Amino acid sequence: MNQEREEATEATDTIDIWIAGTEERQFSPTDEGAQEISEHESDRRLDEQFGRVVTDDYVFDDEVGDDERMIVNMGPQHPSTHGVLRLQVELEGEIIRRTKPIIGYLHTGMEKTAEQLTFGQGPTNVTRMDYLAPLHCELAYSLAVERLLGVEVPERAKAIRVLMTELNRASSHLVALATNGMDIGAVSMMIYGFRERESILAFFEKTTGLRMNHNYIRPGGVAADLPAGWKDDVGDILENLPVRIQQYDDLLQNNPIWLSRTKGVGVISGEEATAFGITGPALRAAGVNWDIRKAFPYSGIEQYEFDVPVGEHGDVYDRYRVRVDEIHESLKIVEQVMDSMPKGDYRVDDRKVTPPPRARIDESMEALIHHFKLFTEGFKVPPGETYVAVESPRGELGCYLVSDGQARPYRMHTRAPSFANLQALPIAMGDSLMADTVATIASMDPVMGDVDR
Repeated sequence: MNQEREEATEATDTIDIWIAGTEERQFSPTDEGAQEISEHESDRRLDEQFGRVVTDDYVFDDEVGDDERMIVNMGPQHPSTHGVLRLQVELEGEIIRRTKPIIGYLHTGMEKTAEQLTFGQGPTNVTRMDYLAPLHCELAYSLAVERLLGVEVPERAKAIRVLMTELNRASSHLVALATNGMDIGAVSMMIYGFRERESILAFFEKTTGLRMNHNYIRPGGVAADLPAGWKDDVGDILENLPVRIQQYDDLLQNNPIWLSRTKGVGVISGEEATAFGITGPALRAAGVNWDIRKAFPYSGIEQYEFDVPVGEHGDVYDRYRVRVDEIHESLKIVEQVMDSMPKGDYRVDDRKVTPPPRARIDESMEALIHHFKLFTEGFKVPPGETYVAVESPRGELGCYLVSDGQARPYRMHTRAPSFANLQALPIAMGDSLMADTVATIASMDPVMGDVDR
């Protein structure tokens, strides 16, 4: 019996360890190299007994044929796809081998519609693209028109634009946190997120007349000045929202189920994110410090102090973490704008762009004619082309605008962040569990109105 044990021991003095992309190496069980392999390179190792590659979580079988895999359609009516997004998922058991995002189910032809609308009517169209961040869409379009016109809006109009768009960023991120939590099972976050968003939407409604699709930021400034008592409304938001966001953050950070469902899931590296044109929180979560507000400041946002949150691992948790921190930074900007709001006009004093005051229409025939022509024929924009980008809650939102000297754009194209970010789904979902699909999609925060234009 002792002799058999000695032979067995001699036979196991070395262990064959196979790592993907490396040559076979032999180590003694007491060798430090073997311990290093087992601790740091055990993500993929060959189990020769069963002829399969084993990971810490699940099994890869490289010898499975195509006839043993299954293609499943997820969407376009699935609630966890955040709109009419369709995914063709190739499954090997519970493991996702390939993913193909399919878009176009919400196509509305907004870019072509822009050619039929005057430059002044344009914001009513673009505000319906990213319906969770309508003010950013209006801002990008208005900045592009103003650059072609060569006009500079008043300082008060710039400050109002920053105030509204940063509040819009906070409200959009609240929806992202709410739906992300709902998809993973944190149902309370759905209730909390939409509840806190209501305070911001109430202020939007008081200012613009609408909760969404505002048509508030227009070429030349904004549609109307801030309402009476706006400081009290914004002050209430600044007083209540940071405290509650911190409470929800503490709630999730101490939840082991939440952490296990988000950490190490849907990983995208900084190199992959850059190569695929990913921007916004998804890019910064991968460790890339890039924000349009810092790189190419607009509307005087460079005069306000704020930090750009950056993650490390590029997983679902880091994308959540970046959005939470961005809410706090946006509210920091809002507070600075509120304390330093300049006086003056809220739109440019240019008769070719700005309609006359309402009171003048009842007093002057010339003012009435001027008002009528602006809202029927529109104002002409000098020939040229330009591209202007802003930092929307989902990333770089750009507007490419071409004018042929008429009152309508010759061409309008939008660089939509959700469209580019969806390209990363096959990377983030590759060789992952089917159960992690909804968490990965939610962490990208896509808006299909931003994709299908």
